[in-house]
Amino acid sequence: MSHSSPKLHNAMWPGLVGKEEGTDHPPISLDRMLELTAAAEVNGQKYEGIDSFLFHPHTDPDASEDDLRAMADKIASYNLKVGSLVAPIWPGTVGDAAMGDDEAQGKFVLAVEKACRIAKIFNEHGVRSYGCIRIDSASGVEDWSKDPAGSTKRIAETFKKAAKVAADHGERLAAEGEICWGGMHSWKDMVDLLEAVDMPKTVGFQADLAHTYLYLLGYNSEENALLKPGYSDEEFWAAYKTMTDALRPWTIDFHVAQNDGNVHGTGSHDKTGKHCPADDPNGKLDIVKCASYWLEGAKDRGIEHICWDGCMFPNEMLESAATWNTILDTMIQVRDANGWD
Repeated sequence: MSHSSPKLHNAMWPGLVGKEEGTDHPPISLDRMLELTAAAEVNGQKYEGIDSFLFHPHTDPDASEDDLRAMADKIASYNLKVGSLVAPIWPGTVGDAAMGDDEAQGKFVLAVEKACRIAKIFNEHGVRSYGCIRIDSASGVEDWSKDPAGSTKRIAETFKKAAKVAADHGERLAAEGEICWGGMHSWKDMVDLLEAVDMPKTVGFQADLAHTYLYLLGYNSEENALLKPGYSDEEFWAAYKTMTDALRPWTIDFHVAQNDGNVHGTGSHDKTGKHCPADDPNGKLDIVKCASYWLEGAKDRGIEHICWDGCMFPNEMLESAATWNTILDTMIQVRDANGWD
């Protein structure tokens, strides 16, 4: 059965994450990512929006209102909406580690403030009417591990300060669970952090199918593994239920993705989930069925769109129209099985 909600979005940051100028995988411009997204079509269905990364080279976080309105006009000209926005909270962008000192904390909150300003301009323009501001701890697991309780407490304090800014702008923060971020590197630590923040109306969880798969395997947190290598189908779904039962109530943003079980990363994304193509024969996930665990009750939690996330794909793959049609087809299957009207 086909449904009209949630809306189907494509992420713009696969054109940036893991890309480097002067190599054979340079960054792909926002204009080109919009073109590729808008061109995709499966049985008359197209992508309905994008989720955007608020940093160079796609977006200047200090861009003028006129420039941001021009950007909104361009996105709207492709008949696309804007959903969730990724705040530039990492060291080297605007922000800094959420578990850092007062200066670092101030930078983190400032990054959320800048994201909220852009969100407000997009909302007033009309190109955006739903979605979250996405964050993570911007802190390494090794640093966090030196004082787990103290580190989580500090991250929670930073998130609370950022959440007050977001709430003042009518925005919600979605913390992306990923094994490379301290205090968010296991399903259990993620729950502990959300409970420490304790602002469920403003701070929730952003679930990515690829990253949360690695939560099950306990990478970077063996004591919280729910599966052992060589697991059976029955063991997988039992573990999946344990994880999603714990995190689903917090989930306010959702990424459709695939994972082949390999852990790979670069820079601050070391030891993180390697996204793979939606139709990758080595993919470990039944994408549609896994999505059903996260999307149960999604409408009641205010989710209005879902987004594809597939980072660190070769540029040749990203430039291929077939890639985006395959992804869109998968997104449609997720919505047909789990959506609403």
